[in-house]
Amino acid sequence: MEIVITAVGPDNVGLADPIIHDVTSRGANIAEIQMYDHDEAAVFAMMCRIQIGKEHLIPIRTTMKQIASQKMLEIRVWSPEEHASKPNLAICTTLLEHTPRAILQAVRDGLIHATPAVVIGNRRKCESLAHEFGVPFEYIGREDGSADDDELVRTIDRYNADYVVLARYMRVLPPDTCWKFAGGRIINLHHGLLPSFRGLKPYHDAFAARMLTFGATCHFIVPELDAGNQTINQTTFSVPPGSKLEDIIAQGQQYNEPTCLVEGVRRVIDREVQLHFHRVIVRARVG
Repeated sequence: MEIVITAVGPDNVGLADPIIHDVTSRGANIAEIQMYDHDEAAVFAMMCRIQIGKEHLIPIRTTMKQIASQKMLEIRVWSPEEHASKPNLAICTTLLEHTPRAILQAVRDGLIHATPAVVIGNRRKCESLAHEFGVPFEYIGREDGSADDDELVRTIDRYNADYVVLARYMRVLPPDTCWKFAGGRIINLHHGLLPSFRGLKPYHDAFAARMLTFGATCHFIVPELDAGNQTINQTTFSVPPGSKLEDIIAQGQQYNEPTCLVEGVRRVIDREVQLHFHRVIVRARVG
């Protein structure tokens, strides 16, 4: 069984040792390990991916809970195989409905084999959409439109989400949130072609560069914004010379972005690809 362990908390000495000692003493094979020491924020972050018999999952969770208490860490123990047949999705939204609607519809149609556990918004715009599909909606926004990142984390945990889908969620996740759900659990839709058009206005940037082909990128989230090596899926569309920017944006938002995100999420849910050392690789098939 593949198990991903993440640990985040105040920086100190000897934080990784008890975690590594426990899993290796059980005979685990460590397939990937990454540790980060954010000096400016005095934050320690770690992600460890192991292979071990499934009978060890519950004992590991018990021990990690004890280590978390002793070391003042947030430790999460997750396995993509635990709910492999229908993993739980937390769908994060802001204002646009096209992409979250596409995910919910793809689940309903059986294209994405998952359970939409919750729709989370830093705005209430998509609350009615969630209710339309019979999915709980959780508001984690503030009056100024910013998001309560701590509440976002608590909500993801409360709904036992396996994957977090940022369906045009227009807030940047802080690094510690990224590492709490590291290992390929956060899937983002960027409304531009990476790595060429990063940032908040990729349509505008591509238009200014006189591009006639526009696109969207579905990628795994890592702390570096729109880093580019984590691409799961990309889709494009071409426009004739002289097209208006507003028409290009409308076409991208209504048709191209939803298509891109649905196929990207499907690839992850069907375990065709995975994130390994911050790069997307084709998942090795057994048998």
